[in-house]
Amino acid sequence: MPLNISKNSKIFPKVSIIIPTLNSEAVINNCLASIKKQNYPNFEIIIIDNGSSDKTIDIASKYTKYIYYNPIKSAEASKAFGLKKANGVYIALIDSDNILPSSNWLSQMIKPLEINKNSIGSEPWEYTYRPKAGIIERYSALTGVNDPYTLVANNYDRKSFLNKNWNGLNIPIKNFLNYQEAQLLPQKLMPTIGANGTVLRTLIIKKYFKGDYLFDIDLLQIIQNKTKKPIIFTKVKVGIIHTFCESSIIKFINKQNRRSTDLYVYRNLRNYSLTKSNTIPTIKFILYVILFFPMIIDMIRGFIKKPDIAWFLHPILCLITLFIYVINTIKFKLNLLKPINRLGWKQ
Repeated sequence: MPLNISKNSKIFPKVSIIIPTLNSEAVINNCLASIKKQNYPNFEIIIIDNGSSDKTIDIASKYTKYIYYNPIKSAEASKAFGLKKANGVYIALIDSDNILPSSNWLSQMIKPLEINKNSIGSEPWEYTYRPKAGIIERYSALTGVNDPYTLVANNYDRKSFLNKNWNGLNIPIKNFLNYQEAQLLPQKLMPTIGANGTVLRTLIIKKYFKGDYLFDIDLLQIIQNKTKKPIIFTKVKVGIIHTFCESSIIKFINKQNRRSTDLYVYRNLRNYSLTKSNTIPTIKFILYVILFFPMIIDMIRGFIKKPDIAWFLHPILCLITLFIYVINTIKFKLNLLKPINRLGWKQ
């Protein structure tokens, strides 16, 4: 039965949950099942598929009737497509490899936005740590990042056991019992807010975003570039499960290759500041890796704070990331870098 539940819209404003998919049969059922369990009574699920050849659509059709095909094989294009179909007061950007960790997750994400109408959106402040999850998923939850580059650049947006806060940018924050309100200032670097469970006010996003590729971490930057004003954004004291690469180094390599390739291929469409000028954080990351000891110190610090063998992946994943970024940078400079072929892509 499709999950398009409607009740009093004044008490429970409608939420459009946008999920891009491509061969996601291994993860999509857990994602949708966790959404089905939500006690929030007014949401719709919008699936934007890039042409899955597995059972993704069969699984998704058990949960929603709102399934659309997008011929452009890009999650960013699918998110933009989904935004055009959304008619909720809020949109929630959920990836197919996300799992909502509790039945009141959506209620917790919406409540502070209803309290403060000036907040543009909300996001979980951490990745849920699961002791029995895959080792790379645990690494991501422990460090608060999917890409170790952002840990060194200090533009991460989730709490980690290495840091006391969910960001390293000295952002003005008001603390409340169940959430925090951050003030994002013009001309200042923003955290990478936008993916894995971000909720946004639909009217504001549609007002300022008009493109065919929705790069989630660019959205707040677009709004700030146009308004030149501080942005209020809410970080809710909950987590979200991101089954990031599980235990597969190959998946991590593929995702880092896609991430770094897309950085160059789509750079003319991007707005996030580090995609335009990243020399200083890149130098910091290079030194962090080649000097080796900074990686080892963080690995040891993390293990002391939260013992888990996943910490020992940190130097390895940093080295892999640096190698991939260097190779793709060289290819770009030589005009040899081509868009990723997503025909065989699987979650």
